[in-house]
Amino acid sequence: MRIKIFILSLILTLSIHSFAQEINGSVQVSARQIEGTDREAFRELQQALFEFVNNTIWTNYSFKLEERLECTILLTLSKRVTSDQYEGKLNLVLRRPIYKTNYNTTMFNYIDKDVVITYTEGEPLIFSEGSFSSNLTSLVAYYIYVFLGIDADSYSKFGGTPYYEKAQNIVQNAQNSSEPGWKAFENMKNRYWLTENLLNSQYRPIRESIYEFHRKGLDVMYDNVETGRNNIAESLKLLQQANRTKPGSFLLRLYLDAKRDEIIKIFGEGSPNTKAEVVNIMKEIDPANGSKYQTILRK
Repeated sequence: MRIKIFILSLILTLSIHSFAQEINGSVQVSARQIEGTDREAFRELQQALFEFVNNTIWTNYSFKLEERLECTILLTLSKRVTSDQYEGKLNLVLRRPIYKTNYNTTMFNYIDKDVVITYTEGEPLIFSEGSFSSNLTSLVAYYIYVFLGIDADSYSKFGGTPYYEKAQNIVQNAQNSSEPGWKAFENMKNRYWLTENLLNSQYRPIRESIYEFHRKGLDVMYDNVETGRNNIAESLKLLQQANRTKPGSFLLRLYLDAKRDEIIKIFGEGSPNTKAEVVNIMKEIDPANGSKYQTILRK
């Protein structure tokens, strides 16, 4: 009987462990600008956030080791408002491995500057999908679901919808909070508008482009460079389509910030006609960086 109980406990432990391996995240907390505060509290916060990100069961899918999301989360606290409340920013980077290679492509690279958190040393980090209990955990959970959604979109067309809906639910639960970044009227480039864009049918070509760029483009390039590159060129036409429908969207800006340098590198090689076509598309949808794309023609 004891052997059976031991085996059952072992199976449950291994199951929980496997489900908890969705995220392989690097988490850092920097509070160098805040003077006269016990550094141990920030070290404890960093460890607590690391465990929250990497050990929370975020999905019902058992991720393989190579499928885990590679992300970096840097919380920089710059101002102490009260004894336990701080202002700062959150640097967020999501990377995705490319099929048959050691190369990781950047899919999301953003700084959220509307960060206000409350934290007391020794306080457990608690998050509930059904309510808003902590701005800190809601903020981090929101971006984890955005990460999961973008990653899923890159493997299956519109596969990220369930995760974006979870992120949007966090936004809805935060509407009565006093902390910034959650409400539509605050500005047009915050958490509210990011999930609005991700779930808005007018921006579906951007999400479709994410799939075409990664699954049919980068993942193909190991076996056939030209086919992969041509598919990536086609994916950029979807961005052009979205931009013509809704120029200068927040989602498009974020995506271009993550992919701009990679696009320039990819099309530094290839046929002159493809290069010219890509440069024209990118100068139309990202005019502020037109001179950067122009370098493609000089390679």
